[in-house]
Amino acid sequence: MLFPTFSFAAFFAVVLPVAWALRRWPVPWKLFLLGASYWFYAAWDARFVLLLVGMTLGNAIAAAINVRVNSERVRKLAVAGGVTLSFGVLAFFKYYDFFTDSLDRNLGISSPALDIVLPVGVSFFTFQAISYVVDVHRGRTEEAMLLDFAVYLSFFPQLVAGPIVRATEFMPQLRSEARPDRAEVAHAVRLIGRGMFKKVVIADFLARAVVKDAFESPGEHGALDILAGIYGYAVQIYADFSGYTDMAIGIALLMGFRFPQNFDAPYVSDSIQDFWRRWHMTLSRWLRDYLYIPLGGNRRGRLATYRNLLITMALGGLWHGAAGVFIVWGVYHGVGLAVERWRSGTSHVPKPRELALLGWRWTPSDTTRLWVRRFWVFHFVCLGWVLFNSETLGRAGDVLVRLFTGWGTGPELLNPLVALAILAALAAQFFPRSWTEKGSEALERTPLGLTAVGFSVWIMVVVALGPEGVADYIYFQF
Repeated sequence: MLFPTFSFAAFFAVVLPVAWALRRWPVPWKLFLLGASYWFYAAWDARFVLLLVGMTLGNAIAAAINVRVNSERVRKLAVAGGVTLSFGVLAFFKYYDFFTDSLDRNLGISSPALDIVLPVGVSFFTFQAISYVVDVHRGRTEEAMLLDFAVYLSFFPQLVAGPIVRATEFMPQLRSEARPDRAEVAHAVRLIGRGMFKKVVIADFLARAVVKDAFESPGEHGALDILAGIYGYAVQIYADFSGYTDMAIGIALLMGFRFPQNFDAPYVSDSIQDFWRRWHMTLSRWLRDYLYIPLGGNRRGRLATYRNLLITMALGGLWHGAAGVFIVWGVYHGVGLAVERWRSGTSHVPKPRELALLGWRWTPSDTTRLWVRRFWVFHFVCLGWVLFNSETLGRAGDVLVRLFTGWGTGPELLNPLVALAILAALAAQFFPRSWTEKGSEALERTPLGLTAVGFSVWIMVVVALGPEGVADYIYFQF
């Protein structure tokens, strides 16, 4: 059940008023939220609701043991059991075929083919379950009632593609009776409208107009088309994923829940570390708190820090999919982060170089150096996206070879509309925040009736501008 569809609109038109009508009665309200979330998930495949129920019960038991048993050994075994359950579910559905194929291909060890269907959103709700059990063990959050934990793990706005919400962020809101005020409603409407535009108009258009052909058949296109495909994919994956989370955060806000921000103009980053502070922020924080820091973080010297960065990013890449390209993509970013850390730790920091050409001397300003860093980081990330969007390393190589060898062929995919979509989407990330704040303030002052009419018109504009049909979200496969 995709957000920008009439089926979800009908679903939400029922869920929203009923949920607010039940809010004064906590247990019926939570039961309704749970039932609505299971219905939402069952719209994809009802069988996997049982998986969600099993994950809820298993991790709730692990948390209960941590609270009720005094033996530290038993408590550690319980948290290990909960984490193993979650990682086991993730590994079975996501990596069974990958590892059995690798064993068969490299060692000749055959395993039964199970033709496993990957449950939508399994990576997201397993990570939330892990964070809950670990935080209960660490004493960072209290054990939740079973019903509360079930709602937390299955809440439909973020169930299938994030953001990854911590129990410490969600559970207190289940006990709160606060309703969204006028400012929050205006903010939610703006988020949903912006997210729909990103997904339907920008992401889906670029996917069909340039990205699909450039990556699937690079040999048939010239270098300009390949370059447009790479830039187009950088915009597509951002517009698709941030568009989804914009809508998820807006929908949750209308339901009375505040989710953490997941994107913050990542393509304005001036370092790779800065990029990961802005891209899929809830995953970056999860990897930091539950993987990088437990590995030792940066507390055990430079070499250990570089190792921890590589391990964290390699596993972060593997989290995205059971394929060698994702592991290489993760290692690629890990190496980039390690090199940045090494450079920042050197005792000698070179002064800005003076450039000389034909007797003319020029020292770049701070602003110029900032834009040079942004240019470098953006293209470092784009090179990584070539790996990310290729089925194999060989296909990634084909794309890059064609980029450097196909300059004798004129563009077929690149046209003014494609160029405008790419440039406008990138330029929008540099808009001052005050512009969006002014937009929210204007919505706050607008009567609700007029806001509803304006939002309806905006939806019709989005539908008219977007391609026919709505493609699945890229991150549904992760």
